[in-house]
Amino acid sequence: MHRVILSLAILTSVSACTVGPNYAPPQELPPDAWFEFAVSPTTRPEGSATGPTSRPTSVLTRGPIPVAWWTTFHDPKLDDLIIRAARSNLDLRRAQSRIVEARAQRRVTAADAYPELNTSGSYTHSRAGFAGIGGGAAGGSTTGGGSSNSATSGSSAGEFDLFQAGFDASWEIDVFGRVRRSVEAADADIQAAIEDRRDVMVSLLAEVARNYVELRGFQQQTRIARENLVSQRETLGVTKQRLERGLATSLDTARAQAQVATTASQIPSLDASARQAAHRLAVLLGLQPQALADELLREAVIPTPPPSVPVGIPAELLRRRPDIRRAERQLAALTARVGVATADLYPRFALSGSLGLQSADFGSLFNYASRIYSIGPSISWPIFDAGRIRANIEVTNAQQEGALLAYQQTVLTAYRDVEDALIMYTRELERRNTLAAAAAANQQATNLANELYTAGRTDFLSVLQAQRDLFQSQDALVQSDRLVSSNLIALYKALGGGWEIESRGADDLAMKAQTNEKK
Repeated sequence: MHRVILSLAILTSVSACTVGPNYAPPQELPPDAWFEFAVSPTTRPEGSATGPTSRPTSVLTRGPIPVAWWTTFHDPKLDDLIIRAARSNLDLRRAQSRIVEARAQRRVTAADAYPELNTSGSYTHSRAGFAGIGGGAAGGSTTGGGSSNSATSGSSAGEFDLFQAGFDASWEIDVFGRVRRSVEAADADIQAAIEDRRDVMVSLLAEVARNYVELRGFQQQTRIARENLVSQRETLGVTKQRLERGLATSLDTARAQAQVATTASQIPSLDASARQAAHRLAVLLGLQPQALADELLREAVIPTPPPSVPVGIPAELLRRRPDIRRAERQLAALTARVGVATADLYPRFALSGSLGLQSADFGSLFNYASRIYSIGPSISWPIFDAGRIRANIEVTNAQQEGALLAYQQTVLTAYRDVEDALIMYTRELERRNTLAAAAAANQQATNLANELYTAGRTDFLSVLQAQRDLFQSQDALVQSDRLVSSNLIALYKALGGGWEIESRGADDLAMKAQTNEKK
């Protein structure tokens, strides 16, 4: 026994050896600032004031990214939808189930580091035959017969009972770190699953906000179409009156009717698009498509951007974006699995033993003399496997290299996403200001054309063209308002903001949103 204990002590003392590479996070050198931040005309230093004529006044700053970025739009309905989606979205719940799965798998893996203990019990009734063996069973001259008779304590010759009960244990001592590396990989898998859920959260928040902005955008386009339709019908009425007085031609009336019909034809498709956006929002909230119809199909304005948009610095992106953090954790898991594969090159040491009771008579089963036991170490070491182990190491090394390249690609893609979103947002702001000026000018032109036509100082074609230009410019302005807000949402998504609400909780955010609404 003391030799077994000595062997166990020696194996345990060397079990700190862990083969395979030790993981070190990749070092990326991010740029000092966003390029678009430096060249954009909508950029200003933190704390500086905007000009009185700037519209919209939203500008870029270097400040920290807001956690609940959607609250900067100051739209209570948007806040409510975001909170409800964070509670009940099905994709988010699926991502949570993957975390539970990874944690359970980690416990499965970690269990290999501990001894395995089993208990068992059995009863056997046997009969041994002795025909043809010298002397037969009656003579009792054979070893088997004598053994059986003595064991049965008066039972018929050749028959005996055997009662057994006990424990057996085995423990593979993790000398070269195979189990420790497996646990290390499982820990990284859990963290990757957590980051995956956060990435789903970021996408979910952006999708809810984007669809909400699109819904309001379609509603505003519908409003513009209806307002222009009213104006065009009034013009049609004036044209008919002038036709009756001989001051207009049938061609003018036909053109006015065509204009009215063309504008009216756009309203059903805009209404359908608004309803589809409401359906998408309902599904994002884990509801039936028509569930939000009553609360969302009432017309409301497009959420407007905040006065300033903080974009932070590129170095923060590596710490904030969940997809980058997930890729880094996946790299860590595969690095640990290189060690798992490498450990197969080395011998495995195990200690096994059993302790139990054995007796031919149940009454004496628990006597001290009925005890049985065995204990001893074992070793297994593959001598020839046709290169399987080394090929498996090459596989894991290649997977690790692929994970590193995937991480680097994810970082580059993240930088591109932010730069693209900055360009789209800042340029649409410029476009929106131009469209606002064009819509104002077209409104003046339409008013003037109507006055001149009523006074008989211009032809109807001028009125018709002015109304078309007004409708097109107003519709383009509404679409640009929608794009400005949508592009800002895309920027927040590219910056990886929003997942931090996990730690704050949806209930806290709901209370904050209600407080802001009251204010």
